[in-house]
Amino acid sequence: MKKYIIFFFSLIIFFSCEENNPNEVNVYSKRHYQVDIKQYENFEKLTGIKVNVIKAGDDELLERLKNEGKNSPADLYVTVDAGKLQKGVEMGLFQKINSDVIESNVSDDLKDINGFWIPITYRARLLVYSNERVKKSELSTYEDLANDKWKGRLLVRSSSNAYNQALMSSLYANLGEEAITDWSSGVVRNFARDPKGNDRDQVKAIAAGQGDVAIVNSYYIGLLLSSEKQSEVDAGNSVSVFFPNQGESERGTHINISGFAMTKNAPNKENAMKLLEYLTGIEAQNTYVNNSYEYPANPMVKPSNLVQSWGSFKRDNLDLNALGIYREDAIKIFDKTGWK
Repeated sequence: MKKYIIFFFSLIIFFSCEENNPNEVNVYSKRHYQVDIKQYENFEKLTGIKVNVIKAGDDELLERLKNEGKNSPADLYVTVDAGKLQKGVEMGLFQKINSDVIESNVSDDLKDINGFWIPITYRARLLVYSNERVKKSELSTYEDLANDKWKGRLLVRSSSNAYNQALMSSLYANLGEEAITDWSSGVVRNFARDPKGNDRDQVKAIAAGQGDVAIVNSYYIGLLLSSEKQSEVDAGNSVSVFFPNQGESERGTHINISGFAMTKNAPNKENAMKLLEYLTGIEAQNTYVNNSYEYPANPMVKPSNLVQSWGSFKRDNLDLNALGIYREDAIKIFDKTGWK
């Protein structure tokens, strides 16, 4: 009798896992921005499809997807780093995304060449510099940050940060191990202080006179300048933006994307596809750029007026999957060179 009871409840669990709610889509999200709430609310009003979101760190979400296997309720995984998307691909957690709508919505050079993920926005990992203590003409490339002229003047967050790991991965892919080991050693020697805080904190440190140049993500400057806190606006106004590696023969500024992947066993695949098509469309792309100050993945949409005021730039056209492929090598360089 006990055996039949267990079997009965197993059937209940099985059918509950198999049953789809036709009016929902489930998202595992590393993103933590207010604009996402607005996007999902707009999508629900438009389609009647409710977006359920579970937030956690990238590694935690990927491990959860792996452990849940075929019984995972997740339809989509979204993160702020192409390297983590590549990791999920290597773990066999995603399926290819095929949509003519998305294909036409997204810039070709931002797409996954293997078709497992799609970008919704991108950001540049650029330099900001003190308006009082640095001339624009002094800046040139990421590589130049190892120059002795910047000794005691550089500010940046820790090596454990995904944005810095992505930057180092891109440098590894472009320049090779020996060159970036020397570069990282030089950058560490030039630190104004031990790495700490987030990108906003690096800008605030420049405003406080603790350093002169910082490596930050572009959208943080937009968030500072649009902040309701006067101290953050003042910090944003104390610096100017510089896009490195813009020379005619140079590769361009490093970028990274926020992007979605479709889970391998997405129970609401049709709804998930509708959400992706919506988020890459013109309406949603304008919502992103005017609220989070990210760059649009859709080439038909312009950045916000504030971001446009910084000027256009050449972006590094490196295959963004390299940000995952070379991640472990990049971390070893950080450790070897003492970048805390």
